[in-house]
Amino acid sequence: MVENQTLNLTGKVALVTGAGVGIGKAVALALGRAGAFVVIHYHSSKNAAENTLQLLKEQASEGLILQADLTSENEANALVDKLIAHYGRLDILVNNSGGLVKRAKIEDCPLEVWQKSLDINLTSAFLVTKRSIPHLRATGSGRIVNILSLSVQTGGANGAGAYAAPKGGLMVFTHTLAKELAPEVRTNSVMPGTVETQHHEIHSTPEQMENYRKQTPLGRNTYAEEVASAVHFLVSDMSSHINGALIDISGGRFLR
Repeated sequence: MVENQTLNLTGKVALVTGAGVGIGKAVALALGRAGAFVVIHYHSSKNAAENTLQLLKEQASEGLILQADLTSENEANALVDKLIAHYGRLDILVNNSGGLVKRAKIEDCPLEVWQKSLDINLTSAFLVTKRSIPHLRATGSGRIVNILSLSVQTGGANGAGAYAAPKGGLMVFTHTLAKELAPEVRTNSVMPGTVETQHHEIHSTPEQMENYRKQTPLGRNTYAEEVASAVHFLVSDMSSHINGALIDISGGRFLR
């Protein structure tokens, strides 16, 4: 029997990659509200990362900003090393960094687009996770959450196949880590539906967004804060026997 399960994260140190905007920002704020010290990673969006830190401070949470290109092994290693030098521990890793490089059907997809998509959506998670594993294990109760995409379900509609493929790889990576790292570390993933964030403002038309809403039984798209709530649950003691799972946060859009 498990007792004293809680959503409280007081004293935990969490690294959220790509935490300047969208889902990463919402996750950082949610974990901060729960009491965690939040390390806000960014690659090029410094102003956005600083905004996330300011919002953390306004809710009486503590955070730290660190910059790195996570597709570089040296920079990914340095990021984790700086985090440990500052806080002395790492309890939670949320692999959120990534993005759609360019829409292109596979037959028309340039190799450089394919490779860049693999690097930013999958290799980056591999590198930062690899460096983090000893520290997550050392706590005896480490947590990893990988942020997937609805493209895992759709196969990358409208020319997003090069984005879907590494996100599918990230799902398998979740299963691998869940087996290799347990019981010291639990690894899970979340699969957001169409989220009302800057990503879709750039890559989806208003007409497409409305169609996505109509395809969803709940009648609307997903909010970043709803994804953050699921991540919070997965990194807390409330999910103590969940390992290798995927939580679908799409409002039932892919029900058969």
